[in-house]
Amino acid sequence: MDSRLVSDSQMAIKKSADIFEKCSKFQKAKTLISYGLYPYFRIIESAQDPEIIMNGRRMIMVGSNNYLGLTSHPKVKEAAIEAIKKYGTGCAGSRFLNGTLDIHVELEEKLARFSRKEAALIFSTGFQVNLGVISALVGKDDVVIIDKMDHASIIDGCRLSFGEVRKFRHNETTDLERVLRENEDKDKMVVVDGVFSMEGDIARLPEIISLTNKYGARLMVDDAHGIGVLGKTGRGTAEHFGLEDQVDLIMGTYSKSLASIGGFIAGSADVIHFIKHCARSLIFSASPPPASVASVSAALDIIESEPERRERLWKNTAKMLDGFKNLGFQTGNSQTPIIPVIVGEDEKAFKMAMMLQEKGVFANVAVNPAVPSGMALIRTSYMATHTDEHLDKVLSAFEKVGKTLGLIG
Repeated sequence: MDSRLVSDSQMAIKKSADIFEKCSKFQKAKTLISYGLYPYFRIIESAQDPEIIMNGRRMIMVGSNNYLGLTSHPKVKEAAIEAIKKYGTGCAGSRFLNGTLDIHVELEEKLARFSRKEAALIFSTGFQVNLGVISALVGKDDVVIIDKMDHASIIDGCRLSFGEVRKFRHNETTDLERVLRENEDKDKMVVVDGVFSMEGDIARLPEIISLTNKYGARLMVDDAHGIGVLGKTGRGTAEHFGLEDQVDLIMGTYSKSLASIGGFIAGSADVIHFIKHCARSLIFSASPPPASVASVSAALDIIESEPERRERLWKNTAKMLDGFKNLGFQTGNSQTPIIPVIVGEDEKAFKMAMMLQEKGVFANVAVNPAVPSGMALIRTSYMATHTDEHLDKVLSAFEKVGKTLGLIG
């Protein structure tokens, strides 16, 4: 054999074998950094309060999901400290084996009562809840039906399942019915966000439930952004519509109103028992740490004992929705403390975030694929602990930046 041919063949193999080649070619973030337009991984040097410290400078935070302001509540912090004193900093194993503490079980019972369900199961992150629950319940002959704007964790949970994944247009129940009708003879589950994390709109739960009942589908609601915010007593989207007994599974996270990290699923005892023994993200992950568990338990108590926090949150939400609309900004269909300011072009959204930062306002940027192409936005979100002075300063900064960028007149 010609040695030159062997050499050429080896060179071809070497050129095509480096899986890291894509990394050196990824330049988008580096380009934004070079132009001073990179709005991600910003370093915060203080608690997630209405005012934060970044680069030694005080700024107003409108990019946090700390809706009720509980991450700094004295009772929440004290509960975490006491849990560490008693149980240490970690459980050193999975829930399935050595990592179940009495406080894990107590929290599950508390979350079940809070959700008005028979049982609940806690996970180490909210992302893991959706990965574990969906992949456990949706088998190879099943169908899972999701809103096109559902959270990434729902999408990834669907990918891990062996079922068929079908999507319907965002919050359009006529399109949901089309998909349900096409899969009428299959076992199926519909999974929707209660509150959509970028748009701030609420799922049309009454219509969705009517359709799931009609076509024999089960319903799971990811209420990460609804718990503590919606409903007469802060129990979320299902309570908001008075339909708690009609939702099969309620999922929630702790990293929003519940002031920690982790997540849970609540539903019938049989379903929760099945998930407990089949959800790989539960069985093969370390148990939630004691401080997190105790924090959530304290936060649940505060949600029930301090309803004025939720009242203040909605007062702030109404002020900002009216304020942005009066200035001429587009806020889409937001109905919640998540208020997007729609910008359009990605580059303009990056510029706007940095200009707001210069004016002392921390807000988030969302571009495709988090939002549809051409619908880049500044995502703002509000806390019960924001004052009118904070909010007035935010509106003033948005007005100045919006006029500079030609977004408002």
